[in-house]
Amino acid sequence: MSQHRRGLGKGLGALIPTGPIVDGTGTAAPANGAAAETAGPKPIAGAYFREVALSAIVPNPRQPRDVFDDERLHELSASIREVGLLQPIVVRSVGGGKYELIMGERRWRACQLAELDPIPAIVRNTQDDELLRDALIENLQREQLNALEEAAAYQQLLDDFRATHEQLAQKVGRSRSHITNTLRLLNLPPEVQLRVAAGTVSAGHARALLSLDSPEEQIQLAKRIVAELLSVRAVEEIVSLGSSKAAPKATRDRQPNKPTAPGLVHLADRLSDHFETKVKVDLGRRKGRIVVEFATIDDLERIIGTMAPEAARAMKDAED
Repeated sequence: MSQHRRGLGKGLGALIPTGPIVDGTGTAAPANGAAAETAGPKPIAGAYFREVALSAIVPNPRQPRDVFDDERLHELSASIREVGLLQPIVVRSVGGGKYELIMGERRWRACQLAELDPIPAIVRNTQDDELLRDALIENLQREQLNALEEAAAYQQLLDDFRATHEQLAQKVGRSRSHITNTLRLLNLPPEVQLRVAAGTVSAGHARALLSLDSPEEQIQLAKRIVAELLSVRAVEEIVSLGSSKAAPKATRDRQPNKPTAPGLVHLADRLSDHFETKVKVDLGRRKGRIVVEFATIDDLERIIGTMAPEAARAMKDAED
């Protein structure tokens, strides 16, 4: 049997210690025996990360949900086979090497179907949901995750701790639209998610791919991004034509009498990648202009926040 994927790189395992942390006045060494460091994730009192055998996990007898959609369960199982379990389950130790599920029974069941064993878990000792949630959010701010790991962390906070998009945005210092758009990456086909996780397809590319309705077209265009080193702007042009097979230069051919200097094209591509939207740079005889496109008001707020964070904060304070 081929080895199953455990998950995506650091994931939430990088946000939570891999061994128990002693709360209060006592101290405990990290599980790997390394000395504690000031850099990196801040230890979370009452919780640690580890992989747990499926046979050691028992369902929560107080679980209010007793009906699980078989079709959706098999869909999740197929995704887990491809990219691993993005969101660790949450358990508590009940002694004798056994753990009781607190959150994530659907994920646990899907892992059984996918034959993923052991599975990543957050072992929680504290009963204070607010403390653990706030600590997770704080560590999310401190750790550099790829876009898909970030999306998985956001989704876990939404699912397990009943946080809203607005609450997450305030806690992690991001716009609500950023939270929403990042979460949408989890709707991509597993094959595309793998490329995002590997860094060969950027978050900007991935968001452009979401505009394609067909998973097959999303996969095809993702392959082109890697093979042809397409910029985000080029991908947006392809998507606007409605086909992953279309050539990005088609839109430029509409204006054959208005050549653009190669340096400006390169600059526009870099700006498009940075702001994760289409940017045009035009230079006339006396002056030039930069045109930045946006899809919604939330998207505009995201772009302004990237361009001028201080101005964005001032605007928000004025609204409040």
